[in-house]
Amino acid sequence: MLRLLFCGLLGLLSAGPGWAQTENAAPTVSKPLTEAPTASPAKPAAVRPASPRQLFPGLFEAVQLGHIFPDNKTFVDAAPKQRPALIMAAWRREKSIPGFKLKAFVAKYFELPTDNFVPFRSDVNAGLRHHLDTLWTVLARPSAPAVDPADSLAAFRSLVPLPKPYLVPGGRFREVYYWDSYFTMLGLAEAGKGELLRDITDNFAYLIGRFGFVPNGNRTYYLTRSQPPFFASMVQLLVRERGNAELLRYRAALEAEYRYWMRGAETLKPGTASRRVVRLPSGAVLNRYWDESDQPREESYAEDVAAAKKSKQPPAQLYRNLRAGAASGWDFSSRWFKAGGGLASIQTTDLVPVDLNCLLYNLENALAEAARVANQPAQSRSYLAKAQQRKAALLAISWDAKAGWFQDYNWRLRQRSQVRSLAGVFPLAFGLATAEQARRVGAGLQASFLKPGGLVTTLSTTGQQWDAPNGWAPLQYLAVEGLTRYKQQPLADTIVHRWVRLNSRVFQQTGKLLEKYDVVNINRPAGGGEYPLQDGFGWTNGVLLRLLNKEQ
Repeated sequence: MLRLLFCGLLGLLSAGPGWAQTENAAPTVSKPLTEAPTASPAKPAAVRPASPRQLFPGLFEAVQLGHIFPDNKTFVDAAPKQRPALIMAAWRREKSIPGFKLKAFVAKYFELPTDNFVPFRSDVNAGLRHHLDTLWTVLARPSAPAVDPADSLAAFRSLVPLPKPYLVPGGRFREVYYWDSYFTMLGLAEAGKGELLRDITDNFAYLIGRFGFVPNGNRTYYLTRSQPPFFASMVQLLVRERGNAELLRYRAALEAEYRYWMRGAETLKPGTASRRVVRLPSGAVLNRYWDESDQPREESYAEDVAAAKKSKQPPAQLYRNLRAGAASGWDFSSRWFKAGGGLASIQTTDLVPVDLNCLLYNLENALAEAARVANQPAQSRSYLAKAQQRKAALLAISWDAKAGWFQDYNWRLRQRSQVRSLAGVFPLAFGLATAEQARRVGAGLQASFLKPGGLVTTLSTTGQQWDAPNGWAPLQYLAVEGLTRYKQQPLADTIVHRWVRLNSRVFQQTGKLLEKYDVVNINRPAGGGEYPLQDGFGWTNGVLLRLLNKEQ
């Protein structure tokens, strides 16, 4: 019965329509490079539950554009107290009555998320490690059945239930997040919480089985995009804990995620892109970030509508680029902007990102190893060949010998981006770089990115949170891993020391660990972006514990 109800609620999210960009080619391009027509998948995706905008058309826009909550994420995380049809009927009936108060209406018909989602203040005197150990419990969330038969409203909540326990990042982030979880898992491994490692990985395998990919987070409004694909790294973490049997346990999920990222590659013509795949004029296939929707993000609806008014891009194109930026996890950064432009110039779908393709290189190698363990040498060789082809193509387009840095590549303009960012450490972390390239990246980190509190994300100060002066735990960790891999230990140790010292000092002052830090002025809190600085905070905790143990 509930499945039929879901079918009746399907809308934009399940349709996933294709969209052809129509902007003119740049003058420097001899032949225009275009979006290929986006065909529907050969096998339709599983039925997806409707999102808040689909469930409450009109009311949703009134709430989000009316700014009745400081954060647009509040309403999309709220749980309806009655069935949507009854709420919509009440809204249509009451909204024209004199004295109608929209905020009071929402409070009557929706259970709002709590403002202080992590009601926890640490005892600073007990120490940082005690704080980290306690946070695993504070940030933990229980499993839930896919549909609770006793709860007739379960189908209308935006939270997608998961079969195993999981951890949330903290603050406004009340759900699991894809790439955050890997860095949280690093800390869980250090803390000896092996069962929770397995539970989190099982949840992502479940999401792949249900939707064909790992969503940005387990919310219905995230079901149009993924995030940086760290699932293979999660499985590899389990392999180090438990052995090669884990590769076989998750092999089907790894293969399904790979199909998601590569869908449409076989029929793509050179110089075109479709969904997440780009075929370069050389014939090589690489990947980009993508979102199936070209509408404003529901969790940032007012912000996206406002951005569209300032942009020269057609609204649908801008929304797609904003959503693809969110899919990258770097939302937002000058990395995605046209040279000298701001958010209104965002061009995420035009770029072949260094980090994404390193992660997919790792996925191809994980699949090759899984096939080897399964005694299927031909399949193993096939995946190894794909990985080597990706490596050669990525190094050819991303390495800037003059700058000594790996940079994203604009496939439309056939040129590298001029923005240097910490995405340039991914080829070191995943072993694609040559020894000389790694040496030059290390020199660039030392000369330009290393600050008193660690590594700065980019060299541009734009007011966006994934730019200077901010530093983020996952990027510190990957830089340290990459430098260690290429035997640049003194620089790696310096980064570890400065990051740990900054985290520890802020903890001593506030009793908190934060989402991000100002690494340039270590006495100033980090800022920028669409929402206030968040505390909790899953991936900071995981990386910090890993690096604390590395320092010993």
